[in-house]
Amino acid sequence: MARFVYEAKTSPKDVIKGTLVADSKNAAIQKVSRMGYYLLSLEEETEALSRSQSHGSFFSEKISVRDITDFTRQLSDLLEAGITIAKALDILHDQTGNKRLKKMILDIRDYCVSGNPLSGALSRHPKVFSNLYVSMVRSGETGGMLDNILKRLSDFNEKQLDIQTKIRTALAYPILMTVVGFTTIIILITFVMPKMTVMFSDFGQALPIPTQILLGISGIIQNYWLILILFIAGITMTVMKIYNTPQGKLAIDRFKLNSPLMGPLIKKVEIARFTRTLSTLLDNGVPILGALQIVLETVGNAVIKNEIEKASVAVKEGSSLAEGLSGSRSIPPAVMNMIAIGEEGGHVEKSLLKVASGYERESDEAIKIIMSLIEPLLILTLGMVVGFIVISMLLPIFEMNFLVR
Repeated sequence: MARFVYEAKTSPKDVIKGTLVADSKNAAIQKVSRMGYYLLSLEEETEALSRSQSHGSFFSEKISVRDITDFTRQLSDLLEAGITIAKALDILHDQTGNKRLKKMILDIRDYCVSGNPLSGALSRHPKVFSNLYVSMVRSGETGGMLDNILKRLSDFNEKQLDIQTKIRTALAYPILMTVVGFTTIIILITFVMPKMTVMFSDFGQALPIPTQILLGISGIIQNYWLILILFIAGITMTVMKIYNTPQGKLAIDRFKLNSPLMGPLIKKVEIARFTRTLSTLLDNGVPILGALQIVLETVGNAVIKNEIEKASVAVKEGSSLAEGLSGSRSIPPAVMNMIAIGEEGGHVEKSLLKVASGYERESDEAIKIIMSLIEPLLILTLGMVVGFIVISMLLPIFEMNFLVR
């Protein structure tokens, strides 16, 4: 049985929309005809929902991770207070300001009222609710502790948001400095420098070598700026195209892991995400194999993802998780030892949580150290470039004063 969305005329001027359940599209058409309506359009509900979401991604408000986190926590609080899912969703629908989220909550409510589980309603929105989210909700429904699971989900999302916010905040200042510095350099080279050198050329004075170098760079930018932009755009598109291939992504991600500055930070963030996600899933009753498959979707680095995938295959063949990860070059032995101890004691989810907490602290420290290095290096680099430009502009003036004396 499938649900279909139809649009039909009940009279020459009246058009209605509705849903119905039928075995096939032909059966749905026949049902509409028996109602005495003139059918205008008919499609399966999942297709209509997918089309609506893809259209809304451009023209409607986006549903952010923060929106979903707040929705999850509020739903947990309402269920804990003894309110039914349908009533709780009605309350959330009324108090939500995001129009797209309101529409999605209404769809979830209607689906649940029809006798379907909440996890099934959430799975209809894969762009908003991940497999991790749906799997945990399903386990909460099975164990009769949905409110508790939703609370854990909101805590988990807030932890992930906290890490993302710290990284973005740390990168905001260097990015702003780079943009401002680059803009200043372009203005000095393309507008200020040529006007000053015209004055010196009228005196027939030979320009110093630094000034000539800067003039050459200025001439290239002024005369070939379009070619330079196309060249940079071409390189960017090529890198993106390579990155979108499995081999290219693997090579680039391996380069990231091996980079001396960002590599350790990426590794710490990925290990923290992997261990926390796996711990959360196992603690909520998700089987190890299913949990590892869900975790793969949360890992961003292709190298670490491949190593976890190999470990998943090894676990499926009867090995322990620690044994499956033993061949990994990215996951440190200390992490494997903690997992092995947890498996031996029957509390691997607690060991994974301890690893996650430790690596999250290390990630915070690594971000602070990197920022303490990047900022002075960035200031020094921009200062040297701007200083070279200023000196190149002032050298002819100094030489002119020397000749006059």
